[in-house]
Amino acid sequence: MTYDQILSNIHKKNFAPIYFLTGEEPYFIDMISDTIENEALDEADRAFNQIVVYGGDVDVETIANHARSFPMMGERMVVIVKEAQDVKDLEKFEAYLETIPETTLLVFAYKYKKFDKRKTLAKKIDKLGVWFESKKLYDSNIPGWIQNYLKADGYSITPKATQMLADFLGTDLHKIANELKKLTIALPKNKSIDDADVERNIGISKDYNVFELQNAIGNRDVLKANRIVNYFGDNTKENPLLVTAISLYGYFTKLIKLHCTQDKSQGNLASVLGVAPFFVRDYQTAARNYPPQVCIRNISILREFDMKSKGYDSGNTSEKDLYREMIFKLMH
Repeated sequence: MTYDQILSNIHKKNFAPIYFLTGEEPYFIDMISDTIENEALDEADRAFNQIVVYGGDVDVETIANHARSFPMMGERMVVIVKEAQDVKDLEKFEAYLETIPETTLLVFAYKYKKFDKRKTLAKKIDKLGVWFESKKLYDSNIPGWIQNYLKADGYSITPKATQMLADFLGTDLHKIANELKKLTIALPKNKSIDDADVERNIGISKDYNVFELQNAIGNRDVLKANRIVNYFGDNTKENPLLVTAISLYGYFTKLIKLHCTQDKSQGNLASVLGVAPFFVRDYQTAARNYPPQVCIRNISILREFDMKSKGYDSGNTSEKDLYREMIFKLMH
């Protein structure tokens, strides 16, 4: 079952007897677990019929004893094991599965890594209930995720504002969701969120950000690129060189993909590059300005400055001067 299908069933009170939520992306695991915690029982029943434990504090037998308890004057007993990856010898819980009554709803939130699905416990749970693997999103998936998150809350967002958020916030979905909540609290429903809204409410400059730096580099606008990196150099806490170098590495990698793609239709390029069709023309312009051999050279330059940002072979050079040197080498 998909994440959306699981949440939809929970909202409809259509519960599975057991949920095993596992994988590298904690956001989806936490959302499913928290939704069950908040919706499986009425508030009055939670004090008697809901038990939440943490993996580092319990063993397999304790979890089994909780799961075998019967509800007190209620429909079901809910047992949630958070941080289940910290339970020692969790695979031994397989021996207790058949002893759990039908009135129990059991949840394992096994985060940051995948439980081995070849184990007997995994195979049995997959047959009895819901086995959900929470996968990390790639950088290219983040803009779409932001748009869908806001759409579900009754908002739309411009492509530029979406990309600003994606570039600034990275792939930490908890962090992104928290920042999007700030936006939705501050703005009226059905608002089309633009770059000015992001600047006012999130603190990302609409003129001085990685998205605008990429455009300046792609258009060979040396003056604009230097203005932005001078701003970054004066505000390195919010704009560390390492993060910028990683973003530009991804940018030139996409340009190489564009050069290597035979079908250069807008739709296909948008899919290959992992960007909105709105931005394809910008990448096509950049590709004309940076042929394949220059893109490859620039990736080597960015690796060099990735190391320098970590203190290797940079001497006493300030981060602002490193920014200037990096941009000069990339654009000349």
